[in-house]
Amino acid sequence: MDELTLFWTHTAKRQRDRVFDYWNKRNKSTNYSKKLSISINKSTQLLKAQPEIGKETDFEETKTISMGHYSIFYKIDRPELIITGFWDNRDNLKKLLEFLQNK
Repeated sequence: MDELTLFWTHTAKRQRDRVFDYWNKRNKSTNYSKKLSISINKSTQLLKAQPEIGKETDFEETKTISMGHYSIFYKIDRPELIITGFWDNRDNLKKLLEFLQNK
């Protein structure tokens, strides 16, 4: 099986960066964001190796994996693994549903 190429959508990058910015300001340090970035990288590498492990969602061809307080939403469009969203699970669920419905 050919390896998938990882691609982050602009929206997913903005969501991820918003989380990093929040923690950088709250903690007055980038340490947590760096640890979170490492965790994200490990999760996306696992997805590249085993893209079918994610849980199906109610949205067309979109799967999700949980990283504790965060979820990664993605689609498989060979040869790409497309990260469509990065979500803080503690955030308002209505915002997430609006985001996913507008994709």
